[in-house]
Amino acid sequence: MPEKKFNKVLLVDDDKINNYINLRLIRRIGLSEEIIVTNNGQEAITYLKKCDKNELPTLILLDINMPVMDGFEFLEEYEKLKVNTVERPMIVVLTTSTNTNDIKKVESSPIAAGYINKPLTEENLLGFIRRNASVV
Repeated sequence: MPEKKFNKVLLVDDDKINNYINLRLIRRIGLSEEIIVTNNGQEAITYLKKCDKNELPTLILLDINMPVMDGFEFLEEYEKLKVNTVERPMIVVLTTSTNTNDIKKVESSPIAAGYINKPLTEENLLGFIRRNASVV
């Protein structure tokens, strides 16, 4: 059982297999009871706009390379939303990218807590959360 539980997790990834595996992992380790899956950044933004501030996810796992709206475009749009909540969501970018420009963009983002290389594992997810708990 993780030290920190999240009220709701939002998975943003166009890969159905990754979503299935990540969903099962999150449930198995007891990170959250509620998991929402969207297939691109635009779907995620649309979902977030419909949420009451008390319904917003506290963890967002975000892929970079997606059709319609990629992860970087999502971060820009999310920042424009000016989400006003007591607990700021932890936004974690999930990526297979080894492109140094992508990594620098994530690291310089004012709203992304950082990135985890795919595939997502219990060890790298819980380790990231422990290291970055002060971000949320």
